Amino acid sequence: MKLSQLKTIVKEAVKEAIQEEMKDILMEAVRSPKQTVIETRTESPSTGVGIPGPMNPVAAAPLPEDDRMKLRENMMGVLDGMRPGANGTLSATTQDMPLQMGGGDTTSPNGSLPQGNVSMDMIMGLMKSK
Repeated sequence: MKLSQLKTIVKEAVKEAIQEEMKDILMEAVRSPKQTVIETRTESPSTGVGIPGPMNPVAAAPLPEDDRMKLRENMMGVLDGMRPGANGTLSATTQDMPLQMGGGDTTSPNGSLPQGNVSMDMIMGLMKSK
């Protein structure tokens, strides 16, 4: 028997075996009793996000044009004061930045500190606090 003939016989046998197994699996799936799925929907508690009230004045009835402009100017003034470098509550210094450690060697005699710029205001601020 040649190798190609053996290969063809094995292929056909495997194909028949797979077909029989698939037939058995499909017949079992068709004959098995069906389970009925019943969905129930429960209402989630309201967070009151879109409900007008004293805690949510934005969702209240529309404001007159003058009041809307005053409100907008007020909000823009608050936001402008929060910009870095403005005379507001935020400052743009490295003190406000989270600590970022590099992977460099800072402990050995040949070690070096990370590169960076420190303003004189920061140095003076450190000296005054001591």
